[in-house]
Amino acid sequence: MAASGTDSSRKPDAPQSPPALTLSVLDQCPIRAGATAADAVLEAVKLAQAADRLGYRRYWLAEHHNSESLACAAPEALIGQVAAATKRMRVGSGGVMLSHYSALKVAEVFRMLETLYPGRIDLGVGRAPGSDRLTARVLAHGPGRLGIQHYPEQVGHLLGYLGRGHEDERLNGIRAMPKGDTQPEVWLLGSSLGSARFAAWFGCPYSFAHFIQPREAEAALDLYRSEYRPSERHPEPQASVGISAMVAATDEEARRQSLSRFLWWIRLTQGRPGPFPSLEEAERYEFTERDLVVREKMQARSLIGSPNAVRERAEELAGRLGVDELVVLTICPSYEARVRSYELLAEAIGIAPSSVDSSAPEA
Repeated sequence: MAASGTDSSRKPDAPQSPPALTLSVLDQCPIRAGATAADAVLEAVKLAQAADRLGYRRYWLAEHHNSESLACAAPEALIGQVAAATKRMRVGSGGVMLSHYSALKVAEVFRMLETLYPGRIDLGVGRAPGSDRLTARVLAHGPGRLGIQHYPEQVGHLLGYLGRGHEDERLNGIRAMPKGDTQPEVWLLGSSLGSARFAAWFGCPYSFAHFIQPREAEAALDLYRSEYRPSERHPEPQASVGISAMVAATDEEARRQSLSRFLWWIRLTQGRPGPFPSLEEAERYEFTERDLVVREKMQARSLIGSPNAVRERAEELAGRLGVDELVVLTICPSYEARVRSYELLAEAIGIAPSSVDSSAPEA
């Protein structure tokens, strides 16, 4: 599927060479079988420290509510802990589900985080509910709640409270406090052409969730670039792609470690949510023919394998989509295998702490 319009910076007819890749982390705080939600949150801080040492550029925390599988319902609370425990990386939300909240309050929370960790805070926002429908309604409880159709207006208000200014001049006297010399970097997140169009309209960086909707990735990024309206902070489009990856010493071991996530997803689609199964449980499970179809689809949209195999696929994907940053989501049955996957990927891609801005203030 191709978007209308062209992006001269892409030069699609010219030979493409893979860009030098930057890696970042997306952490959904998965809850493992036999562990607790508190364990998942504490593991997020440990994993962030490892990613910081390995040279990952950003560490983004996702927002999910009323989940037995994913522990982080308040990324804004965990961001400060992760930023305090790390030194180099940018830390932020991937993302805050803006439709649930007041744009001013979100701006204030992230202005506070930016004041504490200047030059290191990202504010990624999205419009997905991050929950079931009933939970989403409860989150937005009250007479002033807004429907999803008001999301673009909320984004405009959010940027206005952070200093860009409002179309409604009455709001220009309201600024998110505390004021400071730096601002959190606002990213719009999504997995559709609509989210790409919003990011282009507001002149914001855009992160596309390839692990959710891989077929739309090329069209969405082309649309984002072709319709991009330069902003003061971002005169040129800036994009990244979120991927699901599992790296192990061998292809076989990587596929083995991925079984837990596949089984979890199959159960979720059957209305049986819960923690991510252990490796032993996943290996014992007898996948039906229908299960195998789902598993194959998940495997096709994930980067699973040995370090060199995943590096090749990552470089091909980045080159094809014209991005130089991949935001990596890895979920597997043990913390040890998870951190090892990030280590092997960092080594294969060749990132190092020196590739990260060493001038970023330490916590």
